[in-house]
Amino acid sequence: MPHARISEALRALVFKPDPDEELHQVLDRYYAPDYTHRSDGETLSREQFADMVARVRSQVTKGSVTVLDELRDGFTYAERHVFHITLENGSTQSREIAIFGTFAEDGRFRNLSETGFDVDVDATR
Repeated sequence: MPHARISEALRALVFKPDPDEELHQVLDRYYAPDYTHRSDGETLSREQFADMVARVRSQVTKGSVTVLDELRDGFTYAERHVFHITLENGSTQSREIAIFGTFAEDGRFRNLSETGFDVDVDATR
């Protein structure tokens, strides 16, 4: 199985979800059963991550992701991207995110750690 890509996972989970596909099906495609997610110092289990994704998914009406850098070396993964989202209330967010993690033997993400910061949309154009 080819290794997962975070940009593909973000599109399938949040930005362009298939209405005929359940959230758990998308999670199963990209994330190993023992997946852990660390964001700015807080570690989430796969179940907690799923809950967080469901909350975000319900608030985002539009989004895009642009990969700036991506590296795989064996089971090690690193990626840097910028995402732009529009929320239900009409507000927008743009953030640059750096992700480091590992793959499970089957190519899904085993763990990811991320950190990021807000970016000025006009500065990224």
